[in-house]
Amino acid sequence: QVQLAESGGELVQAGGSLILSCVGSGRSFSSIAMGWFRQAPGKEREFVAAISGGHSSIYKTDSVQERFTISRDDAKNTVYLQMNNLRPEDTAVYYCAASVGLARYDYLYMHWGQGTQVTVSS
Repeated sequence: QVQLAESGGELVQAGGSLILSCVGSGRSFSSIAMGWFRQAPGKEREFVAAISGGHSSIYKTDSVQERFTISRDDAKNTVYLQMNNLRPEDTAVYYCAASVGLARYDYLYMHWGQGTQVTVSS
């Protein structure tokens, strides 16, 4: 069983930066793929980025390709989402999730955190 806890969300102005963190429990953290998703009010949850166990592969959705960076520190059981040049449309609750393999689809992720709110003001 993997338990996840996100932090780092806050109110920021457009053009600003934030770093989200997700701390996971469990001895097998380094071998599992980790993803970030987000859900804006009135919208479906959408994929943002994912990183494989072993750091070998990364996926990102097109809208964040040049602005967001996903990374992990397995010694700390933590995955990060560095978000730069934030836009109002990035406003959402951001969730981290754990999967057996690298994936873009939320139904492939078995464990989820509670989410952290990111609000970008214009």
